[in-house]
Amino acid sequence: MTDFFYVYVLASETDPSIHYTGVTRNLSARLEDHNRGNCPHTAKYKPWKVETAIAFTSEAKARAFEKYLKTGSGREFARRHF
Repeated sequence: MTDFFYVYVLASETDPSIHYTGVTRNLSARLEDHNRGNCPHTAKYKPWKVETAIAFTSEAKARAFEKYLKTGSGREFARRHF
């Protein structure tokens, strides 16, 4: 499944109200990076679990969807549907 780009939403296990959205080609390796504290944006709230992951064959579409999810209306969409 390395042909996909994944847009993912993580939820902090210590504070489930904290979420992080990103995009990657290797979801399991990226989750390990977040849980090791290698990402400064997520290190404070580790450990993380994958709440939602959506696969895209197009990197452009994956990045556009990630960008949308980081907007106000995108965060509300994620809150309601994920």
